[in-house]
Amino acid sequence: MKLITLYLPEPYIKALDHLVNEKFYPNRAEAIRVAIRDLINDEVMRWKKVG
Repeated sequence: MKLITLYLPEPYIKALDHLVNEKFYPNRAEAIRVAIRDLINDEVMRWKKVG
């Protein structure tokens, strides 16, 4: 894996922390990885429907 740095609005960070505190994800990084993976999968599915 490669390290990236990103800036997020405070409400996003609070929401991530809430998900982590409620044990939906073990940490912020994993929650962000899952969100990005799902976004990419959704976009690929859209490309396949169009193409």
